Amino acid sequence: MKILVTVKRVIDYNVKVRVKSDNTDVDLANVKMALNPFCEIAVEEAVRLKEAGVATEVVVVSIGPKACQEQIRTALALGADRGIQIETDSMPESLNAAKLLAKVIAEEQPELIVMGKQAIDSDNNQTGQMLAALLDMPQGTFASELKLESGKAQVTREVDGGLQTVELNLPAIVTTDLRLNEPRYASLPNIMKAKRKPLAVKTPADLGVELKEHSKLIQVTPPAERQAGIKVASVDELVEKLKNEAKVI
Repeated sequence: MKILVTVKRVIDYNVKVRVKSDNTDVDLANVKMALNPFCEIAVEEAVRLKEAGVATEVVVVSIGPKACQEQIRTALALGADRGIQIETDSMPESLNAAKLLAKVIAEEQPELIVMGKQAIDSDNNQTGQMLAALLDMPQGTFASELKLESGKAQVTREVDGGLQTVELNLPAIVTTDLRLNEPRYASLPNIMKAKRKPLAVKTPADLGVELKEHSKLIQVTPPAERQAGIKVASVDELVEKLKNEAKVI
C-alpha cells in the first residue's frame, strides 16, 4: 500500500505572529517556520502504518516556494520515503491546492491520502474536503483513530456530540485531529539520511493546472488586546457588573 501525505510550511506555533505595518498580511521576515502540527500528525500516522507492515511506501507532498523543501525534508527525517514539491511563488488558496493535489494523486495512485485537518495559518479546514469532492473519494475527517484492514479504513471521528466511527472503502482521504497520535522527534541520523532521499519538483504547468484566484485578501489586523480582569467581593456585585457594565445579562 502506498500512502500519500500532504504537508504545509507555516509559522512555528511557538512564535508570536506579527502583522505588517500596512495591514496587508502577516510579517514573515526572519520568522521561524515549521511543519504544520496537524500535518506532522498525518506524517506520524502514515509512518506508523508503514512500521506496522500495513503500508510499503509513504510519499510526502507540499505546495509552495523552494523554502517548503525544508518541511518536506523534515517529513522525510520522520520516516517518509520520498517527497514531491509543487513549486509556486506563494501558497495557493484551498481550491487551487486541492486541484494540484488531485493531479499528483492521479499520477501516484495511492491507496490512502492522509492530511492535517487544517493549517494553523489560514485555519480554513477546506482542502481535504475539496480534494475528496474533486476525486469522488470517501473521506473521514477529524480522525482521532484510524484502522486499516481488508481494503477498508475505519475512522473514529471527533464530532460535537462525541465520537463517530465510519468505514470507508479504499482509496480514501483521512484528515487528522490532535488526538490521533503524538509525533516523534527526528533523530540526527534520520535527518542526515533525509538529505539523500528523493525529492521531485513539479510546477502547476507540469500538472496542467491553471491557478485562478477565487478570493482576495483585503486586510489583516491583530486581535484586540484583552483588558485586565477584576475581582468582585460577592455574587451580587458580580451580577450587577455583568448586567450594568458588561451588559451580557
